Amino acid sequence: MRALRLNSARKDPAGKNQFNWLIASFMLFLHLGAVAAFFFFTWNALLVAIFLYWVAGSLGIGIGYHRLLTHRSYKTPKWFEHVLTVCAVTAVEGGPLLWVATHRMHHQFPDEKGDPHSPRDGKWWAHVGWILVGNALRQDASTLDHYVPDLARDEFHVWITEYHFIPTVILGLSLFAVGGLPFLLWGIFLRTVVGLHATWLVNSATHLWGSRRFETRDRSTNSWWVALLTFGEGWHNNHHAHPVSARHGLKWYEIDFNWYAICVLKKIGLASHVMTMGIRE
Repeated sequence: MRALRLNSARKDPAGKNQFNWLIASFMLFLHLGAVAAFFFFTWNALLVAIFLYWVAGSLGIGIGYHRLLTHRSYKTPKWFEHVLTVCAVTAVEGGPLLWVATHRMHHQFPDEKGDPHSPRDGKWWAHVGWILVGNALRQDASTLDHYVPDLARDEFHVWITEYHFIPTVILGLSLFAVGGLPFLLWGIFLRTVVGLHATWLVNSATHLWGSRRFETRDRSTNSWWVALLTFGEGWHNNHHAHPVSARHGLKWYEIDFNWYAICVLKKIGLASHVMTMGIRE
């Protein structure tokens, strides 16, 4: 619970609408590194970036943070849950308590007051403005206790929420030791920036453009191109209609790599009690 106390102490309610220069500076640093990557291109560096994009974006964010930790769409051994969490923090989207709490808020108040990143407050706000302004990434202890009591009881999740940067630092140093600047710039900077924007597109684009199969109380849509960028997270209208379903692509033509991966995990005994359309398999 130490992380909860620290987050509570750092939160500044009076400054909730102030521009967050620390996060903005960090984002600028990442983007500059991403641009620099194009001046240090190697095929091996590209392959490393693609592999890590899958590890962080699919195993980490989509399968780990989203479908497992947030919605509990399936069960997995605790040790493997922690492995997926480590994959997720290398996406540089924050620790599990904050990420999951934010997404659970989004589902409680979809496109309404209380939604951390609704396009009703502006397209740019939904994409990245909510991160650059105020304390969206530093929730207080009472908020975390309310939205993520399950994760707050797990010492590993509490610890890695506080020190979520450590796996990425270790990864970055390892990449630099093995492949120098090309591996570092492509495997950390460019890969991370593409992954961040892909995740943010789920918040913005899939609440603005696309098709709607289900009449939900929000503006969620299905977007094939966002789904391709995020391994299946772009079938957002399907997801809002059936939030606990581990399967987001409900038709054969709706490509959902995260769902395919969960099916593989089930085959090898690492996933069980898989939920699809409200039915536990």
